[in-house]
Amino acid sequence: MDWQATELNNAWRYAFMALIRDSPAHRDAQALAQGVAGWHRHMGILDAQLQRTGAYAAGADFTLADIVLGLSTQRWMATPMVRPPLPAVAAYYERLSARPGFLQHGRNGIP
Repeated sequence: MDWQATELNNAWRYAFMALIRDSPAHRDAQALAQGVAGWHRHMGILDAQLQRTGAYAAGADFTLADIVLGLSTQRWMATPMVRPPLPAVAAYYERLSARPGFLQHGRNGIP
């Protein structure tokens, strides 16, 4: 959870503010490209972890870490941008989407 709060959140901040919030302070094309690349790189780290665990962030069982990482995954999936193929993240997103709570609070149409 610390990684999500300090590393992953910082990676997506500029891109999210530019692409979702349409913030006037976040219109620098180079900073946006760097932000998107950093976001993808961090999601690649999550993809590698999910490949190791095979299901959820910490292993076979859903844990508290999956709440915060699931919300970050929802944000990544719902942001209008070209994403690299990350098959473990895509499978994780589908597993989370089978959970009613995630559909209500995560995959609810809001990035």
